[in-house]
Amino acid sequence: MPTSREELIKKAYGAFNARDIDTALSTMQTDVQWSKAWEGGYISGHDEIKKYWTRQWQEINPNVEPVGFHNRTDGTLEVTVQQFVKDLQRATLFDGQVRHIYRFEDGLIKKMDIELVATQ
Repeated sequence: MPTSREELIKKAYGAFNARDIDTALSTMQTDVQWSKAWEGGYISGHDEIKKYWTRQWQEINPNVEPVGFHNRTDGTLEVTVQQFVKDLQRATLFDGQVRHIYRFEDGLIKKMDIELVATQ
């Protein structure tokens, strides 16, 4: 049975994949902290995320689908995602899984971190 946090995350990914920034941002606190996997480091807030994603989509075409959810003992939600990244000429740059770790505040995303999934 999905939780409301899982539904919120699915909404965020669906909006990201549709390039609907405003809907994606509606799932986040205004001062959200977001990991910049593509560039490294973190950004904070809706305006910075909007700039980051807009820049990103001018150079690569990412699609990220949640494939698993795990509630961690520290209160975070671990989301395993299948990430497909292509360049603008449609050549595959990355096709694999990563973990996105979410913290929530008042029912919205407060922070997102990234962990690599170990490969055999």
